[in-house]
Formats: sequence, structure tokens, C-alpha cells
Amino acid sequence: MINNNQMIRAIGIDVHKDSYSISAFNPQTTNFSAETTVAADSKSVITYLKRLKKEIAAPVKIEIGYEAGPTGFGLKRDLEKAGYTCHVMAPTSIYRPAAGVKVKTDAKDARTLAKAVYWGSYSEVVPLSEEDESYRDYIRMRDDRKEALKKAKQNLLSFLLRKDRKYSGSPWTQKHLSWLKKQEFESPIDKLTIQEYLNEVTRLNDAIVLLDAKIEEFSREDRYKDKVDKLRCFAGIDTHVAMVMITEIGDYDRFTSAEAFSSYLGLCPGEHSSGKSTQKGGITKAGNSHCRKLLCESANSIARTNPYKKSKRLLERQKGISPDIISYADRGSTRIKSKYFNLLEYGKNANVAKAACARELSCFIWGMMTGHMESRGGIREAYLIMVFS
Repeated sequence: MINNNQMIRAIGIDVHKDSYSISAFNPQTTNFSAETTVAADSKSVITYLKRLKKEIAAPVKIEIGYEAGPTGFGLKRDLEKAGYTCHVMAPTSIYRPAAGVKVKTDAKDARTLAKAVYWGSYSEVVPLSEEDESYRDYIRMRDDRKEALKKAKQNLLSFLLRKDRKYSGSPWTQKHLSWLKKQEFESPIDKLTIQEYLNEVTRLNDAIVLLDAKIEEFSREDRYKDKVDKLRCFAGIDTHVAMVMITEIGDYDRFTSAEAFSSYLGLCPGEHSSGKSTQKGGITKAGNSHCRKLLCESANSIARTNPYKKSKRLLERQKGISPDIISYADRGSTRIKSKYFNLLEYGKNANVAKAACARELSCFIWGMMTGHMESRGGIREAYLIMVFS
């Protein structure tokens, strides 16, 4: 929140690919002014701010805010280089009065952001270093290829289903791939179609293999090696997931507790309070959806591993790592397995159990990354049972 003992302007910028809508909030008069739309570049915003200061013709404190999104942190960096204070705000943390609102416009969104800047009613997204951001974008590109591969496989199977071609075994095994390549059609167009689908699947598969090899190289660099080695001690976390959790999150110490980290990832249950009644809902799904999705997958993988025997791959990943780190990771894996099946026994839906386990895993990760390994990851068992029951 801005100190109101001085002349101030809180600036909200509703950012889009082609244009920025800007609004200036004057808390002394509670009015909005200097509302305009400029080109989607930092230079246009800086020109606007200089003109605003000139029009005010008095010392003024300016703070700026925009939602995290397609513009990334480039606008923030450019504005701070020009001497302005700029905040990147988590979209899910900004209050918007949805009830009764008939019209949504960019100008109204800019006003909402300007008021949020003044009142401090938002969660700030902490920027990564430019180098870390580059690694993060590379890994995101790899994951885009993975999604494209998933879609390509679906397209191929849908085509075969329309032709009444069904495979009875497990999909995408070597046997399945061999079966796919042996499919014959009388129509020359159908032959071309299945070949193109197969080519696309093969191309994306090969690309992902190369991308994963490059990410493996990145993980061996000094800036990441120690953190990756620690995270890979968890049963469900491989190099790819570890690199995502490092490059997407950045500084774990900015979270004061495991609960704060879980909340940031949107893994905390929502709450509705009315009078003396308090109801817990599903997880909020606020924050970083990419990390949340991977943690759910990793927690599900941990929950389904053999509780009495470590896999060869896990033993290889834990080789040469501090016994304290291994013990902590094993303790986390054991708790997640236990929690998953206990919640199922309590009659909880499988997805609810997975979300609870992902939350548990996030707490252990926070403990690992911040050195708070004296407890199980900083969250109480009784609390977890309460919020997911």
C-alpha cells in the first residue's frame, strides 16, 4: 500500500499482445484520470508516465502494476530501469466484483488494477533473473511439444477408430507401434493420412528426446546441480520435474512457511464463511498451474510405488547424496503413500486424495529447498486431515 501523506498516482496497466490500457488512480480525490490506450511496448508506457508527471507539475510518487501474463517481466524491468516502481500482480489475487457486473472492458480492468496497486490488495509475482527465465522458457517449450505429442497420438487413434481399427493391448508400447506401422488401407488417401499421423508422432517423439537430453545438461550446471540432486531423491521427481520446480519458483526463501508455498501453488482448499458456518471447498487452483499439475502427477506416482522396495532408478538418483537428504525424501514418500490410501479408506474421491498428496509433497519440497527439514515439511498432520475431510 502506498503512503498517502504525499501526492501519489497509482497506475494500472491492462496488458494485451497489441495494446496496453492505462488508468491513473488519485486516492486524494478517488477519481481516475489520464486514461488511454497505448502501443504494447515499454517505450510507450514510459512516454505516458513522463507526460503524466509533466501535467501534474508537482512532486508525485508513481507506482505501477500489471497482471502477470504474456508480457512476462520485460515491462517491469524496463520501467524500473527508467526509475519507476512496478509490481507484477498474480491475477488470481486481485479482487473483482463479479456479481452484478454487466460489462467488462479493458478500461475497467485498468481501474481495478490501479486501485489494487494503491491498496496493496494483491500478491506480487517475484521475477526470475533473466537467465533463469530463459531456462524456464526452454523447459516450457519442451512441455508444449509434449502436449502436441499427446494431441498427435489422440488424432492418430481417432482416425483408426473411425476406420474400425482397434488395438487390444497397451497403447504406445513397441508392440503397439509395430501394429500401427502394419496397418494397410485400400484407399491411397487413407494411406497418406495414417502416414502423416505416424510421421508427426515420430517427429515429436524424437524432438522430445533431444530436448530432454539438453535439459539433463542444464541440470548438471553449477547453478542447478545441488538443487536438482536433492529433489530427485523423492520417488516421483525426475530431472524434468526438478528443473520445472526450480526455474518456475526461483527463490523458495520468499515463502515464510510450507503452507504459504502450498497456497501460492493453489493447492490449499478454498473456504466459504457465513456467520458461524465455515465450509471447506476444493483447492483454489490459484498460482502456478504448471507446477501444480506436475506435483499432482508426481504425488500420484509416489502414492503408487512399492512401499517396501525402491526402484533401481531411484536408488541410482540417491547414490552419493547426503543420508539426511535421502532420509527426509524417503519420509516424504512414505507419508504421501500413507495419506493417499488413508484418504481413500475415509471415502474421499481419488482426485481429492491426489490433491492432498500434492499439497503434502509441496510442503516437503519447500522444506528441502529452504533447509527446514527438522519436521516433516512444516505442516501438521491434523491440519491436513481437517482441510481435506
